[in-house]
Amino acid sequence: MPDHLPPWQAPSDIERGLYEAKVRNDWAAYFDVLAGAVLYHATPRDFAENRPGYFLRSSSWLPMVSQHCHVYFTEGMLPVPVEDPVFFRFSLSFLARNWPADSDHIWLAINPGSPCEGIFPATPSHRLVWQQHTQKRDPYSSAPTLRTLWVGGALSGPVAHGLACGALLCVHNSSFWNAMAWHGRGFDEERERLKEWWDITDRDGWRRAQENLLQGNSVTGGVWEFVLEIRQMLHRQYGGFVDTAHWRQVTERILRARAQEENDAAGIEAEVTRVLKVIGRITRYEARFRADGLLAEDKQVRSVLAWDFGRASKMARWGLGARYCTLAEAENAVVRAGRISQLNYRSWEEFSAGYILGRCLHFDEEEFGDWYQDMLEAHRILVTEPNSPWLNIPWR
Repeated sequence: MPDHLPPWQAPSDIERGLYEAKVRNDWAAYFDVLAGAVLYHATPRDFAENRPGYFLRSSSWLPMVSQHCHVYFTEGMLPVPVEDPVFFRFSLSFLARNWPADSDHIWLAINPGSPCEGIFPATPSHRLVWQQHTQKRDPYSSAPTLRTLWVGGALSGPVAHGLACGALLCVHNSSFWNAMAWHGRGFDEERERLKEWWDITDRDGWRRAQENLLQGNSVTGGVWEFVLEIRQMLHRQYGGFVDTAHWRQVTERILRARAQEENDAAGIEAEVTRVLKVIGRITRYEARFRADGLLAEDKQVRSVLAWDFGRASKMARWGLGARYCTLAEAENAVVRAGRISQLNYRSWEEFSAGYILGRCLHFDEEEFGDWYQDMLEAHRILVTEPNSPWLNIPWR
């Protein structure tokens, strides 16, 4: 690289790679980087809402090349989300294969006006070259990665702490852990995500889900948290590691006493059996956690509320990407997620163990399959990589 390279703090590794290739006039390297990047194009919101599954490809006149161009942004160069327009995501491979037949005269513009901009003709022969660069790169199938937004992302303070509470999912999905101005998978896919996984189709649905997660409502009052609260009570009373047999005995005693007080003896045997099975599941997961280094030998999971709080951090961003909330509302929810997590846990490691246990109890059925392995890998990245927020942002 030339010694006179002008200084520029790129938002992420993608923009840095584009910039360095451009400065070297190495356009083959530029397209290699571009082939592994997600590209975003603006679409009017009313069109996106009225025609789900479709996008409107618009062009802009760029005076620096005196050409009409289809403008695309890499993830680190996206503007702050506003009500209109919204953004859809694409790959270079998709653009090469699906350039409009009547648009050979329209050029491709990447991050125009920035130090890493690239503006290119888009004739069939040019698009064939693009396609050749994409054969070894797929921006949608990257391995779990810690990605940081160095410009425009929160790196310290309450917002960063709240964002870091969602870092397990961010690492697993190879998305920026600290992007508050979230576009995610693009407007259409963010809405589809919320509909498929959460049955959320409007602002009110998002608000209810967000508040439920911040309140821990999917965990509080449930059997998982019930038995863990009993163990925490025993820990406060006696200190140290709580013996499983003692935990089971006290839990059964509480269940039977409650049934007697409520004059509800019918079904108590089945209820005791059900609850004690949950204790068995938790102890087996904890044994695996210790074997895999997720829990220290003398530690036990305090609570699974982190399962809700971590998802609350992400729900705020998903809602913003789907335009079910404003940036200010999303940021407020993220800060709340961080603060309530601090009140219930004492370290990132404790929080992580609680989150992963909640996820496993919900999905894994003691298979120790992807629902567990994916989070274990993300946990290991977050507790070892030097740039991890968990190593750079104090828990309290």
